[in-house]
Amino acid sequence: MDFKLIILFAVVLILAGVLFAFITLKGGKRKYLNTDKYRSQWLTIEHGLDKTNEASFQLAILNADKLLDKALRERGFEGNTMGERMKSAKGEWTKIDQVWAAHKIRNRIAHEPEFKLSYNSTRRALAVFKQALKDTGAI
Repeated sequence: MDFKLIILFAVVLILAGVLFAFITLKGGKRKYLNTDKYRSQWLTIEHGLDKTNEASFQLAILNADKLLDKALRERGFEGNTMGERMKSAKGEWTKIDQVWAAHKIRNRIAHEPEFKLSYNSTRRALAVFKQALKDTGAI
């Protein structure tokens, strides 16, 4: 009887070790980010926004989107594109529809040369990116 108990205990320990190793290796979405680095990069984006320079509006959106994508990749969200990673991370954000809208603004900037953006629209989109970065654990 004692021998059976020892074997059972050993099997339980081995299974627990295998489960722990699996969770550790596959837990890509639970990676922690260097928040100081992300805050610094975010402040650079915010400080680069110049109310009198329309080009700074577009640059701020492009850089904010890129920073969010970097955070998603570092957190281990799956996908070959930003859109795929956003779908993978949909449970992370408090306002998923607004994050998609901000990303669509980025796409319009990147693919529509005549696209114009106002300062106020830029500020609203940046606020969405900032919240998404908070929700993702980057800032």
